[in-house]
Amino acid sequence: MSGRTARQQTALRWAGYVAIAIVFAIVCAFLSNWQFTRNADRSSQLALIAANYDAAPVPLDQVIGADGAFRPGDQWRPVSLTGQYLTDHTLLARNRAHGGTSAFEVLVPFRTVDGAVFLVDRGWLPPGSSQPEPDAIPTPPAGQVQVIARLKPGEPLPNSGRSAPDGQVPTINLPLIAETTAQPALITSAYGLLVSEQPSPAETPNALESPSDDPGPYLSYAIQWILFALMGFVFIWYMIRTEIRHRREDAEDAAAAASAAVAESASPDEAEPSAAARRRRQRETRRRDRDMQEEDALLDELTPR
Repeated sequence: MSGRTARQQTALRWAGYVAIAIVFAIVCAFLSNWQFTRNADRSSQLALIAANYDAAPVPLDQVIGADGAFRPGDQWRPVSLTGQYLTDHTLLARNRAHGGTSAFEVLVPFRTVDGAVFLVDRGWLPPGSSQPEPDAIPTPPAGQVQVIARLKPGEPLPNSGRSAPDGQVPTINLPLIAETTAQPALITSAYGLLVSEQPSPAETPNALESPSDDPGPYLSYAIQWILFALMGFVFIWYMIRTEIRHRREDAEDAAAAASAAVAESASPDEAEPSAAARRRRQRETRRRDRDMQEEDALLDELTPR
């Protein structure tokens, strides 16, 4: 009865080990799938950049119609505009990461000859030498100007609810900018990153950087999570295998001890039990050494490189 109970306890313990490995594998599979999804999203973004970034410019009204709708597939597409800058309504978008500092982006509404108002991001400026704001804001060309800009969707309002000083905005949220500049005709679905303007002014803000073509680490992370799931099963297999070997060696030691006891009772010679004891000690030493070597090898395999 006790033997069956011990076997049942062992089976339950091993089942627990396997259950832990299964739960760990499920978590790893979820995280791996999440990374695969992020990798697919990043691949789609890179494909969109490759298709649109260097495309030939088209008139703005061919991409954004009278309804003001903007299709996500048109992001980064260059558009051409003719009209004039509304310089008096220039704004600065604060806390923009450029040049290793918290920079400002220069936002100027642009009224086309058709009467539409479109926001143009002319570039970025560093903080001033003695104050947070830029030392000077380059003025756009006056009069009629031909502009080429790449389309981007507007940004959401900050979750923190932070505001900005007069003449600045916390983010490029187009409805907020339309309200701030008192330009109800401003297109609020997209704005443009300046590519060129004719005539060219003497001074311009720093050009905005091209989007990164780095695919990101998502695919390698996804594969790592799969490997972690497999390693969990390998570790459980190692624990069960080690326990089985220890039980077998303990049984062999018990049998050797029983044989030594029988020999001792049959003969007064003490050398035989002492030899059996030495053999047991040697076997235990070898087992400890082997366990340490196997544990070190397993840790080496599980340690990320």
